[in-house]
Amino acid sequence: MIKIGLVGGISWSSTIDYYRYINEESNKLLGGLNFAECILYSVNFNDFRTYNAAHDWENTFRLLSAAAIRLKNAGAGLIMLGANTAHIVAEQVQQKTGLPLIDIRTATANAVTQKNIKKVALLGTVYTMELSFYKDELTRHGIEVLIPCDAADRQFMENSLLYELGKGIIKPETKTRYIQIANSLVQQGAAGIILGCTEIPLLLSQDDFNVPVFNTTRIHVQAALEYAVNNLVTNSNS
Repeated sequence: MIKIGLVGGISWSSTIDYYRYINEESNKLLGGLNFAECILYSVNFNDFRTYNAAHDWENTFRLLSAAAIRLKNAGAGLIMLGANTAHIVAEQVQQKTGLPLIDIRTATANAVTQKNIKKVALLGTVYTMELSFYKDELTRHGIEVLIPCDAADRQFMENSLLYELGKGIIKPETKTRYIQIANSLVQQGAAGIILGCTEIPLLLSQDDFNVPVFNTTRIHVQAALEYAVNNLVTNSNS
């Protein structure tokens, strides 16, 4: 298996899920006592949040690309950015490192397409919901995207991601409001729900809804492992 380089810390609470999923899923693929070779570089979340809040994407790029370069220098053969919002600068990071970068947007769009779903609710940070970098990839796959109409709901989610879920704090009242927001989008026609921030699966799961739920953390990991295993086989046969 190609060594996986994971840029984590965005946030630490979801990075734990990434590490667990990488090893659980690689063991399903390889069996026995086989687990993934994975290198983690955890950035300071406060820097990431500060740059994003200022829409200072150049410094967001510098932060994440520096981490990715360190992973490359440590022997990583592919890069994962462990957050949906981080993919605002995914193309630039890939170009800077010269390594394959497994894009969470593409992996998620493929997972939705496989379910033959044409309209989804997208929950995430205000950047993921309001900017075009994520929605455009879903649209390119023929998927219509709904986000919460009320700016107060979007800001509530942003604050909960920063000050609760990003710190590993789970509140029942926050879960209740998330479910209400998501169900309102289902009532508007969404046939699936994308948990488009890697902290949201700490709060919500398929058990909370009657429509398909897309856990982007797990989807991202599965796409990375598929690439890591298949390309190693290809390289070995060439």
